[in-house]
Amino acid sequence: MSRAHAEVFDRPTGWRRHYYHPVTQVSMLGLVCFMCPGMFLALTGLGGGGQVNGTVQANASAILYSTFVFFGLFSGSINNFLGPRRTLMLGTWGYSLYIASFLAVSIHPGAGASAFVEAAGAILGICAALLWTAQGSLMMAYPTEAQKGMFVSISWSIMSLGGVLGSAVSFGTNFNNTANSVSTGTYVIFLIVTLIGVFLPLLMANPDNMIRTDGTRVNQVSHTSWKTELFSLYVALKTDPWIILLFPMFLASNFCYAWEYNDYNGAIFTIRARSLNNVMSWTAQIFGSVLIGYFILDQKTVRRRVRAFYGWTLVFFMVFVAHVWAYFYQKTYIRAETGAKDAYKIDIMDENYVPHVWLMIFHGFLDSMWQTYAYWLMGAMSNDPAKLAVFTGFYKSLQSAGAAGIYRADAVGISYMNIFLSTWCLMVAGMVFSAPMVYLRVTDHTDEDKTLMEVEPPAAATPEKA
Repeated sequence: MSRAHAEVFDRPTGWRRHYYHPVTQVSMLGLVCFMCPGMFLALTGLGGGGQVNGTVQANASAILYSTFVFFGLFSGSINNFLGPRRTLMLGTWGYSLYIASFLAVSIHPGAGASAFVEAAGAILGICAALLWTAQGSLMMAYPTEAQKGMFVSISWSIMSLGGVLGSAVSFGTNFNNTANSVSTGTYVIFLIVTLIGVFLPLLMANPDNMIRTDGTRVNQVSHTSWKTELFSLYVALKTDPWIILLFPMFLASNFCYAWEYNDYNGAIFTIRARSLNNVMSWTAQIFGSVLIGYFILDQKTVRRRVRAFYGWTLVFFMVFVAHVWAYFYQKTYIRAETGAKDAYKIDIMDENYVPHVWLMIFHGFLDSMWQTYAYWLMGAMSNDPAKLAVFTGFYKSLQSAGAAGIYRADAVGISYMNIFLSTWCLMVAGMVFSAPMVYLRVTDHTDEDKTLMEVEPPAAATPEKA
């Protein structure tokens, strides 16, 4: 059914009109991410998970993203089979377990707790694949074509606010901390918040009952078997092969975290400076996502194809601004120096702190613009939540592959400069490869797409009836 002939439904009335409003539901979705991924990102942003030695956290992250790679390939199918709310529920509890493992390290250092962290990282990789796939499919399916940038911004901004508040809690509880690792109370607060987030999906509406603001209904997924779900991976690639050109962009999307959080923030700052850097970085993510999502990608006075090129140009420009600046700082320190016991750490009271925190702010802008633009591009390719779930699964799987590789490189002691340069080069490659897809695939309107709604795997041939 084409966009022009899409059936229009009456939206609910009374209190149900507000509850079933797409903005309400995507905001609730953002709250789930606020409670769980938001706390995880606040912890990750401290460098080393808030510990003095970041090797345990780097190894756990490598394991986490490795399991994410595998399960991300199938998480779209799992989401379509179980439904987004059940998938969100399954995905959230892994964050609580992961933070509990760092609490165990804080209480019982050296008592085998590091193995707990690595095991929790593996479990979180499975859970995170489920959560992010469900989140991405809903975030891109609920809005109309003219609202997709805004909806990505809403969801990303609320999640980033979790990173802001989590980092602010860390800053407050560790302001006078001289141990250069976060206090036990910080982990306890993070754990409580993530446990609340586990139950939030129960309050969300069933996507099958959702009607967009223009009166069109969100397509219902009607798969019947696991075989059908797995076959949908093949169908999604066959019907939209242009998604392959976004794979380098997907690969680069979390690649930057190892250098930014471990090899910059975690390497050269005191714990309270790391916490404040985190606050500033995640605050910048909110503004960056709103800037590119609402003011550029959803600009109603400009055609969507033109907006796509505006967004591409801005992100490409930010890649060079953030990394050229960072290069001049990276030249001034090496891993062997920052790992020494008496190594100098930049504190918030030092004269050189302000320019260094501004670099964190610019990287926050870049990260949110990159992620928002990637989601917007996927949303511009289809309106089918089943296909969007598969696309999101590809996105998170490749994203995690990149993160797994770079965190492992960090754990084994690859030089800071090599990690930094590989990050920069991969981000440039991601933008270059995405350019042909933007030019050839992004159109001013997307026809109603039901490619995967009723897909069935090929059955054995049967004799024709006379």
